[in-house]
Amino acid sequence: MRHLFNICCFLVLLGGSTLHAWGQTPVQPARFELAITTSNSDVHVFPLPDSSAVLLVRKDAFLSTQDSYTFHKLGANLQERWQRPFKVDTQYQLVLSGTEANQIYALFQSNYQADHLLLVQLDGSRGTTRTVKIDTRVSRDVFDLKILSGRVFITTLVNQHVTILHINPETGQFQFLPSVYETLPTQFTFLADSVTKRAEVILTQTNGFKSRLQVKQLSPHGTLLRTEFVQTESDRNLIAAQISPGDSTARLLAGTYTLRDLQYSQGLFAADLTAGVTATGARKSLRFYDFFTFKHFFDFMNPVREARLRERGARRKAAGTPMRLHYRLLMHDMLPTPEGYVLVAEVYYPRYRYDNANGALMLSSYRQFEGYRTTHAIACGFDKQGNLLWDNTFVLKDNWSYELAPTVRERLLPDGRLALTYVIDHKIHYKIIDRTTPAPNDLLVPVKSNMSGLKEKLTDTQQEAVLPWYGGRFLVYGYQHVRPEKGESRSVFFINSLAFQQ
Repeated sequence: MRHLFNICCFLVLLGGSTLHAWGQTPVQPARFELAITTSNSDVHVFPLPDSSAVLLVRKDAFLSTQDSYTFHKLGANLQERWQRPFKVDTQYQLVLSGTEANQIYALFQSNYQADHLLLVQLDGSRGTTRTVKIDTRVSRDVFDLKILSGRVFITTLVNQHVTILHINPETGQFQFLPSVYETLPTQFTFLADSVTKRAEVILTQTNGFKSRLQVKQLSPHGTLLRTEFVQTESDRNLIAAQISPGDSTARLLAGTYTLRDLQYSQGLFAADLTAGVTATGARKSLRFYDFFTFKHFFDFMNPVREARLRERGARRKAAGTPMRLHYRLLMHDMLPTPEGYVLVAEVYYPRYRYDNANGALMLSSYRQFEGYRTTHAIACGFDKQGNLLWDNTFVLKDNWSYELAPTVRERLLPDGRLALTYVIDHKIHYKIIDRTTPAPNDLLVPVKSNMSGLKEKLTDTQQEAVLPWYGGRFLVYGYQHVRPEKGESRSVFFINSLAFQQ
């Protein structure tokens, strides 16, 4: 009711044109299908900045020692331009991938020898491929892959330490970077910025009571250029952060902080790294924004519950004992804007199932992990000095996943607004954010199964996802079973373009 009241009031003030902006329905102008299923294939989607896209499709090879892979190049209207097949020994599994400009990189790892890697590079413009075999001898698990100026940075595990494997695909040479070698457990954020030609590694360091952030800047060749620390002189602790891309004269660090506890977020902080430090080493520009100061952070709550929480928080603050909040945030990479940056983060919590076991002499409860539930995504605008300009929230519905990974995807529209979207049960949920302006959280459109206007029913959808593309467009994809009114049903992998019009 509170959201409805806010919307009605705003309509009275600004007129019916605002309703068109809020209720702007995105269109799906193009679709591409492949006649494959989850049981015999696997697909990875790569949006490219030149308005094209590439699919990497694996098809099971029956009684063969090699799996068949194919790169499919799609144009702006999702029409297929070309295919590039290649084969990989069945002992290798695709574990990580990434892009830089129109270059696509796929990392394969041996199922039998974890230190044996295979890197496949595709030039998305020319359609040429390159394959590099790497025997690291010591590395085990791999966590992340970034590309900078044609060099590949892989976050990996060596002797219970997190480090970075640096690869030159042109020569096949590789090295572990000695400047990054952290003991487990550690939180690790990596940015590869193709504009400034720098790589930024943000590490969380703690002694169990206090924590600080260490920021390391690397060249495309893996050379350590700079190391600096960000810490506080108060009872606050810094948990994790992202660093701003795209402007070599501005370096904004924004992330989450906590009060005493080293696990849960109390709010966001922002620090202008170009402002320098005090005599004691603290950042001059370090700013903290408690979630209680946000206008929209608690929109996911019932209004009565939110009012009680804010009242209790105000009482605790007045008494000098701030109320500690218990939120976990998954931060996205920051987006540059004309006035500064936008940070999107998803608020989540782990889900468990409790099974009671009754016995003659004991009563016990077993906790089984079921996945992660994302309640809402916050979007915050900062200027280049770290001042919070606005905040807003996208409340999610019925969303959970077994792996902790981004659910919501964001794209800055040409007119400066922010489009947020996710897909679940063949429905595309979206919200268009215009700074702090209230807007509904329940807008959605069904995924279109054809471009001809035919009536069809989607009876099963699996592995749905959405990715930002170019301009005001996203790519929505997954596996579907489609049943038409007449004729045979079909099982396909689909990819639709989703466009937010001006």
